[in-house]
Amino acid sequence: MKVTYNWLKDFVEIKIPAKALADKLTMAGLEVVSLEEKAGDFIFEIEITSNRPDWLSVLGIAREISVITGAKLKKQTPFKSKTHKGNLKIEIEDKKDCPLYTARIIKNIKVGTSPDWLKKRLELVGCRSVNNVVDITNYCLFELGEPLHAFDLDKLNPDKIIIRRAHSGEKFTTIDGQIKDLNSDCLLIADKHKAIAAAGVMGGKDSEVTESTGNILLEAAVFNPIIVRRSRQALGLQSESSYRFERGVDAGLTLQASLRAAELIQELCLGDEVSFSTSSALAHKEKKIELGINGVSRILGVNIAPAKIKGILTGLGFGVKQKSKTVLYVTVPSFRQDVNSEVDLIEEIARIFGYENIPVSLPAVKPSVTIRDRRDLISELKNTLIGLGLNEVITYSLTDKTILNNLGQSIKPIEVMNPLSLEQEVLRTSLIPGLGRAISFNFNQKQESVQIFEIANVFRGENAPQEELALGIALSGEKSLLLSHGLVKDEFSLLNLKGMLEKVFTQLDVKDYEFNTRGTSGIDILVKQEKVGSMKCLGPEALTALEIKNRDVFILEVSLDKILSCAQTTRRFSPLPKYPGITRDISLLLKNDLSVATLLTALKEKGEGLLRDIKITDYYQGKQIPAGYRGLTISCLYASGERTLTEKEIQPFHELVCAALTQQFGAKIR
Repeated sequence: MKVTYNWLKDFVEIKIPAKALADKLTMAGLEVVSLEEKAGDFIFEIEITSNRPDWLSVLGIAREISVITGAKLKKQTPFKSKTHKGNLKIEIEDKKDCPLYTARIIKNIKVGTSPDWLKKRLELVGCRSVNNVVDITNYCLFELGEPLHAFDLDKLNPDKIIIRRAHSGEKFTTIDGQIKDLNSDCLLIADKHKAIAAAGVMGGKDSEVTESTGNILLEAAVFNPIIVRRSRQALGLQSESSYRFERGVDAGLTLQASLRAAELIQELCLGDEVSFSTSSALAHKEKKIELGINGVSRILGVNIAPAKIKGILTGLGFGVKQKSKTVLYVTVPSFRQDVNSEVDLIEEIARIFGYENIPVSLPAVKPSVTIRDRRDLISELKNTLIGLGLNEVITYSLTDKTILNNLGQSIKPIEVMNPLSLEQEVLRTSLIPGLGRAISFNFNQKQESVQIFEIANVFRGENAPQEELALGIALSGEKSLLLSHGLVKDEFSLLNLKGMLEKVFTQLDVKDYEFNTRGTSGIDILVKQEKVGSMKCLGPEALTALEIKNRDVFILEVSLDKILSCAQTTRRFSPLPKYPGITRDISLLLKNDLSVATLLTALKEKGEGLLRDIKITDYYQGKQIPAGYRGLTISCLYASGERTLTEKEIQPFHELVCAALTQQFGAKIR
């Protein structure tokens, strides 16, 4: 959009230089991409966003300048017409395509060259002068943002104007002489016999205003933006009119634009207005928005005086009424179709107030976060498991006795009195049968790796049935890891299940848990010395029952009811340590029958005071490790909240840890 400094001064009392004005417009969201001095004037080229069609006019930009600079907007005298209603009939095929159409008939005009001031203004904004009538319609388009079109009345059937869709196979010759094939996406202006214009896009050659024209029909209308865009695309044309209609014109300004053009035509072309015809009036739905003063300061982070807020909105054309000390009623003008909610108004206030005047601050962070209920905990847990690469499955609550027996489920199930089939004769006492069948199904579908979980109820107790929420995880196959030296495949094991469950415990802030090996049959999981579940590798009988061949399947099942009862729903955040810690690693050999959890607990007690963290960072069994032993690396972190530790301070504690390893647990330090 191009506009000139002197043209803007016709609407607003600008008192600052053109360069300063360009900077202020840019800061307010009307980006001035270039400023050129030419023929004693300055030309602003402004980048207009698609949601602001009101800026596609001199009037719209002048309104913004008035608010931004505090300059007074000059009062515009409404244009009036004493013309009587004409006999021209306006027929609209579909009101959705054309909500409003007006036709003003002006006779006895003299078509010729436009005066120099008019030609100069149009040429400065990039519009070629044609003749005085066409130039006036273009002038009003740039000035008010309402596209207009003038037809040679003597080339039309004078009784009726029809707004309709194009017929199949219909052709149309544009004003620049191109013959276009039309389709039903094209909206046309027509008389009884022929199309005279592509609505909102371009006029036709057959009704063009030339030097021989004596009488004209002046069109001002509102067209559906979507239909205009489809018409323009179908015709392969682009015009200043279509550019504005596609973004939405101000229906409240249509009549004034028509009157403005008629006045100029009578002044410059010596015409006489004869009649005015219009379709039924377009009902404008007035939007009212409640704006809270406190909401403005809450969202923007700065207090703006109510009087300032009212001044900004009033200057932008909004109607503002005071409902209470903290609430305003704001009426949205017809040219602001983009404003629909309170936050839109707050954005307008921020834009004019100046983003540079809003202080930069960090958002407030609450020191603790509380997950309020059980549903939130389960939702968080599912997100954690999905983040670990697992896929959630949902299996049937009903199953058969045989699969329960084959999978080693010793709890007597609750029987269904009238089962629909043998596969649905009892309520499940475990999630393992459903997970096992899901693994088998995926392998039958040629999947190489399966990682699944389920959170659902299991049913136990024959005389007093009880529901218990359980978590089951099943892994089989191998996962691929893309490392720097290539693709590495790692087979799943019980360690993967253990790591996933530890992540769950961390997420729920469950402490005091243990993993106890139960011979070769699996591992029991304890929380606060109470068994909450187990994990194991399915045996040959179970794999045969599930029809899984040449695969290891690792399954974990725990009681979520018991685990959630130990979960900490409150998170407390501690500041980062001020002083760095020092890490010492210990490589050792440890007997297989010794509990690592017990070992770590004992070592923490030995280093109490400075030993902040201790964990296993490496595990190895192989040819270099004696039978019955495993190789471990333990990492010890020593730190103080008061100072940076020295080697002399750490050494006594570290020696106590090493002594406990050798003397209490019989470890061999390597």
